[in-house]
Amino acid sequence: MKTTLSLIASAAVAALLAACAGPEPKKPTATEAAQGALPATAFPYAGGTGATPPAALPWAQAFQGERLQKLIPLALANNRDLRAAIAGIDAARATAAARDADLWPTVNAGLSGSRTPNASGGITSNYQAGLQVTAYELDLFGRLRNLDAAAQAQLLGAEANQLAVRNALVAAIATTEVALQADEALLKLTRDTLTSREQSLSLIRQRFEGGVISELDLRAGESALQAARVALAQTQRQRALDENALLLLLGSALPPNLPAPTGQLADFEPLAELPAGVPSDVLTRRPDIRQAEQQLAAADANISAARAAFFPRITLTGSFGTTSSQLSNLFKNTAWSFAPSLVQPLFDAGRNRANLAGARAARDVATAQYEKAIQSAFRDVADALAGRATLAEQRAAQAAQVDAEARRLALSEERYRAGIASSLDVLDAQRSLFAAQQALVQVQSQRAQNLVAVYRVLGGGS
Repeated sequence: MKTTLSLIASAAVAALLAACAGPEPKKPTATEAAQGALPATAFPYAGGTGATPPAALPWAQAFQGERLQKLIPLALANNRDLRAAIAGIDAARATAAARDADLWPTVNAGLSGSRTPNASGGITSNYQAGLQVTAYELDLFGRLRNLDAAAQAQLLGAEANQLAVRNALVAAIATTEVALQADEALLKLTRDTLTSREQSLSLIRQRFEGGVISELDLRAGESALQAARVALAQTQRQRALDENALLLLLGSALPPNLPAPTGQLADFEPLAELPAGVPSDVLTRRPDIRQAEQQLAAADANISAARAAFFPRITLTGSFGTTSSQLSNLFKNTAWSFAPSLVQPLFDAGRNRANLAGARAARDVATAQYEKAIQSAFRDVADALAGRATLAEQRAAQAAQVDAEARRLALSEERYRAGIASSLDVLDAQRSLFAAQQALVQVQSQRAQNLVAVYRVLGGGS
């Protein structure tokens, strides 16, 4: 009777200690986490009604370029960051399997023997064989179940992280491909400009030697030629850097059958027109948000496991088999044992409370990270769509400027041949046209990269 009363009192004390911990805050919703960033409404952007959402398009349909169709699978097979993320899933799966195994008893097969001297001067022998269960914990208060739930959430988080790394890799390959196409377009433009300026300088030198123009015109022509050579060297260096970046993303050498970049950015449309009216809850499909949510779930489960440590811990130890004093008769006599134990923490110098406080602090960190992930996602989409709305207008305006500068150069050359304009006017028109053409290539590159960014921030890339 006294033993029963002691157990009841211990359980009551444990319940009071756990109750003193107080209720845990609920997990914030995506809408609550987004407050203070951007309103959780539909994102209006161009496209056809009823079309497939961009996040639902696999990369093989979104990116139709021949080079991308070869580069992206190669990167998915060889990129080291993606391999590390996949290995992280294997590690998390192993941890989850170990936590799941804690819910079940461990059964061992044992065979032992001992020989000890007795009081009469002889030797006492004892042989045992059978099955043993060692310290199996009855999870009455959910400590092991919550640790298992935390491990399962970490596994889901690792899988979401792998998908996030994969999506980022696909987008990085597409962005680097755009950069290489822009480099190729700039190289072609610069080489054409260099050839044109060499021809102009040859004509200027002939006129200078004939005494028609001054040395000022000659030096201006030489300066324009050297400026084109500087631009060529810079572009060649940038192309080499972008190709090195692509090789790092691929994790291997370029395939031998890969077509060379054409530099046709004007026709580079890696993503189809985006459909209209995709609601902001599409962001909840982003793998980085899912990863943050699973980390928060793991933190919640760890709190529950820490709270369960205040309750009694009941373990069972037992065995069933045979025993004998003679090895030849080992399997003739049945033997069993059963030894339950109950441990109630009364004084641990604050260890359990410290563990609970640490679990709560970790949950506060996970909550803040979850809220920031959602707010950052809203910011990413808003930025990408802002570029989508303005870059098309900028490209059109830049193309119109190129046309105007090309017409200006043609008129300057006509006036120069007619003798009513100086070579300086022609050189100035050449410089303005070259700068406008470079700017057009850059804005075309920015628009293509923006299309890739829109695809990535909406969760595409499967």
